[in-house]
Amino acid sequence: MTTPSRITAVLGPTNTGKTHYAIERMLAYPTGIIGLPLRLLAREVYDRIVEKRGAMVVALITGEERIVPPRAKYWVCTVEAMPPGMGCDFLAVDEIQLCSDPERGHVFTDRLMNARGLKETVFLGSETMRNAIAAMVPDAQFMKKDRFSTLTYAGSKKISRMPARTAIVGFSVENVYAIAELLRRTKGGAAVVMGALSPRTRNAQVEMYQNGDVDYLVATDAIGMGLNLDINHVAFSALTKFDGQRMRYLEPDELAQIAGRAGRHMTDGTFGVTGEAHDLDDEVVKAIENHQFRPIKKLQWRNGRLQFGSVTRLIQTLEQRTDDPWLTRVRESDDLAALRNLSQDAEVVARATDGPSVQLLWDVCRIPDFRGISRNEHANLLREIFNFLHQHGQVPDDWFARQVKRIDRTDGDIDTLSKRLAYIRTWTYVAQRREWLRDETHWRDATRAVEDRLSDALHDALTQRFVDRRTSVLLRRLKQKEGLVAEVNDQGEVTVGGEYVGKLEGFRFRMDKTGSPDEAKTLRQASVQALAPQFHLRADRFYNAPDTEIDYTEQGGLMWGEHAVGKLVATQDAMKPQVVAFVDEEAGDDVAQKVQRRLQHFIDRKIAALFEPMLNMQRDEALSGMAKGFAFRLAEGFGILPRGEVADDVKQLDQDARGALRKHGVRFGQFTIFMPLLLKPAPTRLRLVLWSLANKLDEFPEAPPPGLVTVPASKDAEPGYYAMAGYRAAGERAVRIDMLERLADMLRDKDSRGGFEANPDMLSITGMTLEQFADLMQGLGYKAERGERAKVKASDAAKPEAEATEEAVAEVAETPAEVAPEEMEVFFTFTWGGRPAGARRQGGKPQGQQGKPRREGGKGGPKGKGGKGGNKPQSFEAKPRKEKQIDPNNPFAAALSGFKAK
Repeated sequence: MTTPSRITAVLGPTNTGKTHYAIERMLAYPTGIIGLPLRLLAREVYDRIVEKRGAMVVALITGEERIVPPRAKYWVCTVEAMPPGMGCDFLAVDEIQLCSDPERGHVFTDRLMNARGLKETVFLGSETMRNAIAAMVPDAQFMKKDRFSTLTYAGSKKISRMPARTAIVGFSVENVYAIAELLRRTKGGAAVVMGALSPRTRNAQVEMYQNGDVDYLVATDAIGMGLNLDINHVAFSALTKFDGQRMRYLEPDELAQIAGRAGRHMTDGTFGVTGEAHDLDDEVVKAIENHQFRPIKKLQWRNGRLQFGSVTRLIQTLEQRTDDPWLTRVRESDDLAALRNLSQDAEVVARATDGPSVQLLWDVCRIPDFRGISRNEHANLLREIFNFLHQHGQVPDDWFARQVKRIDRTDGDIDTLSKRLAYIRTWTYVAQRREWLRDETHWRDATRAVEDRLSDALHDALTQRFVDRRTSVLLRRLKQKEGLVAEVNDQGEVTVGGEYVGKLEGFRFRMDKTGSPDEAKTLRQASVQALAPQFHLRADRFYNAPDTEIDYTEQGGLMWGEHAVGKLVATQDAMKPQVVAFVDEEAGDDVAQKVQRRLQHFIDRKIAALFEPMLNMQRDEALSGMAKGFAFRLAEGFGILPRGEVADDVKQLDQDARGALRKHGVRFGQFTIFMPLLLKPAPTRLRLVLWSLANKLDEFPEAPPPGLVTVPASKDAEPGYYAMAGYRAAGERAVRIDMLERLADMLRDKDSRGGFEANPDMLSITGMTLEQFADLMQGLGYKAERGERAKVKASDAAKPEAEATEEAVAEVAETPAEVAPEEMEVFFTFTWGGRPAGARRQGGKPQGQQGKPRREGGKGGPKGKGGKGGNKPQSFEAKPRKEKQIDPNNPFAAALSGFKAK
């Protein structure tokens, strides 16, 4: 062993700048090499040195990466990949305390004993290695590094209450995923860092954490190996781990290695526990805070002076023991297990018969089991590779291409992508071996490209599963107290910081429901804060909006465009409803009051405009006495009063009172007292809303479609509905009250006792068929008798009336069978059957038979054969006596008769 000019052991806890010190020392020399415990850390250090010296002079060698520029001066490697005999001026090995690691310790021990720089050698690690280094390297000098910041125990915290910039440590993939999922729901997400990740995936995840996209990191104990991150708090979710053979508790120095990542440079850090991990014992806490741990007493060792005379001899040298009290033989490692397995294969033994072939077999056995499969499966793969190399000198390109192609897919979930990434690492490792492939450069680039694609896909999958980017962005801006600005598009969709958060409907914010319930509070808080200016701007725009942009619904809602902004509520005065504005509490009182005032102005003006004739009548000071009282009664009925309800009041109105009311448009109809202007669609629609409010209906009835004279009548309709809608129910249908009054005018001069038929004008004014009209008349109190008769032909109609003799009529009547069915017509004869509901006869009881029908042909029955009358109902033209122009038996004439009597 050549004695170096200078050997220094730089020892101390985490956050002491040891790695930085080694890099600065190395760059002070023309050449140098540094060995690091993880591929991730090696890549980080490589990037740092490239920034300082440029990529042309820096090499990176790991199991799966080999970047060696022609003029390389500085070599960054994993400890296992450090080339022997480099002859560099400077050499450093980081985390030298891993000499005691059961799996990899023998590699670090070998570097401690045999790796030296020509001018300077530096070992970096924990104070627990001081005695061991002093014993194994007597010439070593020691430099103690103190921690820059204080590390303090913070006890146990729930994951949901973790402070920002926290790293939560788990010791299994399942545990890491479960914690990350919980953080996504409660904190917006977390970055995930595990040793199995590729540097590209790890760097992408760390970048999310470092730049503040997420405030939490979930990691395995890989973060304990020198990864420099801005962490304020480290929380252990468990205190046990599987070390490859058994579950065991972590030692205090192992906990300290991880906990020490909290607090960077001069920033103090804290550590604690979470989840099912119990509180740390006081002794353990004290040891971690004061960096005082039991010294390492045994270093893992394996003979490094191997002999390749035969497979058996190689195994013997690997199993060689040592008498050194500081060294203990490492337990069987994966490479030795693979060698043992292949030594049982006859073909392999037959090929490995000399030094070069045994050396080749050993190199193949050292391919790591990145896939984590069984030892037998891994050995089968190694056997195939060894046979290729021994027989052909290279792995066939077509076989290698098939292995890579099977993996080159970016579909699938996190576990699938992670497995493919582990598989490609195997082929990346093979591609890095010199002369194992015909075109090394091509396959190094190809496997690296596949790894990059899988790494990017895995990063995307991790981010999609464990990061709610929307919530994390909003949380970060809230924490930084940035001015959150909301943008609202034409559809009312609200985005904050480019993230969709919900919709603004009028003055109420409808939060997006696609997120989890746990994030609702954050989303609401950020959204409302950002929407504050929007609420005020929108309220100003609404206050100045024309009435044409505002409307009311038939259920009493108030709309601004497509959005509900309020509703009407009843007061003691049915014509003066109050407004309740729909405004989020977070919008503030100013916005709510402005919206309420604008809506109140709108509905007050709408009522004033649509009910102007009625309101003017109420305000008319010229009205007095009974007329004024009746005007207020009419206003209480929203301009419509069924006559039957106010018959006594109408009787008390004299001619002058009626005339004064008629000047305001009041019409005294046979069935209804109403104001025709208020029967238009707009007043009717509003009248129904006001009436529904006044009657405290749960569901407001809708107005009939405008323009219809009659509509189907429902027995389940709310009492009073048809009057407020401007209709009167009669039979199966309801007829519009103004048309009903016109019909009443037509019926006044009809013979209600003798009977009459409907004429085309009656059917036209009601828009009904004859059958429907008959049902209507029965609903008004008439009796309807159905009959049939022969149709009058056009030629018969043209004959002189004198030719229609009684004999001809009798002949037709007595021979109905000779008339074709299509030549018969249906007709109805209507006679008064009683006072219809709501009608009020005036002028007293009818006196005798007036207006008797006049029969053609003289007195007596109709002339015909045998002087007998016909067997079908007949229609007669009602011609009242000249001295009495009105039939007192006609209910429609009664009101007019009574009026004239006055």
